[in-house]
Amino acid sequence: MRSVFLLFLVFLACTSYSQKKKQDTLPKPKWKINGRFAFIFNQSSFSNWASGGENTVAGNINVNYDFNYKKNNVNWDTRINSGYGLSHISEKGYRKTNDRFELNSLLGIKTATNWFLSFIANFKTQYSKGFDYKKEPKLLVSELLSPAYLTFGPGMLWKKSDNLNLNIAPATARYTIVNEYFSGKFGVDKGKKTAFSLGFNLSGYYKFGVMENVEMENVLTMYADYLANVGNVDVDYQTNIRFKVNKSIKMHMTFHTIIDDNSSSKIQLKQLFGLGVNYSFHEKVTY
Repeated sequence: MRSVFLLFLVFLACTSYSQKKKQDTLPKPKWKINGRFAFIFNQSSFSNWASGGENTVAGNINVNYDFNYKKNNVNWDTRINSGYGLSHISEKGYRKTNDRFELNSLLGIKTATNWFLSFIANFKTQYSKGFDYKKEPKLLVSELLSPAYLTFGPGMLWKKSDNLNLNIAPATARYTIVNEYFSGKFGVDKGKKTAFSLGFNLSGYYKFGVMENVEMENVLTMYADYLANVGNVDVDYQTNIRFKVNKSIKMHMTFHTIIDDNSSSKIQLKQLFGLGVNYSFHEKVTY
């Protein structure tokens, strides 16, 4: 009986060790996927209001994804930022308040601590037609894939974490794409549908916690064209501030600045503010 009991103890010890060893040798997740969906709704109504006002209903949807892949010396980060918003103003009808689709992809091969050989690709456009309502009749100023911007090129990446990185790409190609209607605009020569440029690209990303339940996200892109307007720098800078009320409710503020002489001679500014429903998920995948 004693022998059987000893054998049983040995069996348990071996099984426990085997399970622990198996857990220790399990591969770490290679993919991290973070998704965020936000819906913001605003409404104002007036009835016999002495100081005046117009009835307004507005809604804005934002869908963002982050895909982060890590294996050995390979690091691949892809970010999708998209948003669309409409408002309905009495007597004026529907008007677009937000329209954006942007895909950023950054592939890095580690060469030293925090440094990578990199290749960056960026594509951005809008979903629907946009109008200048200050003109009479209203003037069409953009639509799906007009304009669209495709940027890519090799460079060097400094990456401290998934929330802090800076990429320098001194030989970046950029294509500006329009349809026939917009030929001659956005830096595209009249009679053509594409424009090519080669220049210096600097892009950075920084997200951090300001205080408990408040985070700030900063996205910066700067581009200088070697082939035209030497010394002129295009700037695209966006700040997102998120205030967490609870698990599902968040307040969101966005400040967006664009300096691009090909699309406008003035500095473009956009500010969005709202309180709405927010859903986030995180997933780790290994294969």
